Amino acid sequence: MTPSLLSPSAVEIVFLLLGLTTVASALLVVTTRQIVHAALWLVVTLGAVAGCFLLLTAEFVAWMQVLIYVGAVVVLLLFGLMLARARIGPSDDLTGTHRALALVVALAATTVLVVLLVDGF
Repeated sequence: MTPSLLSPSAVEIVFLLLGLTTVASALLVVTTRQIVHAALWLVVTLGAVAGCFLLLTAEFVAWMQVLIYVGAVVVLLLFGLMLARARIGPSDDLTGTHRALALVVALAATTVLVVLLVDGF
């Protein structure tokens, strides 16, 4: 009996959940108004990417993701925020005035990437 294309395996389900977690937390990184919360959402994003690498049996890349990005870059960012005495609460300075332009550029970039992916395969 051959497995059906419509019945995903457990690894595929976990990969899908990690992918959704990555996308959702990345959106929270760029949309939150609190800079410390953005840094913590970045930890979640990078951790989910490391989990995707583990599922793809790229253990070395996953551990480098955790050690270098989560362990060093985010900690350096948080120390920089603390040493610069950045405001901890909500900040209106983090809201751009060019949201419509940013949305157009993001949609154009997504369209180009999807067309290249479809054309490549």
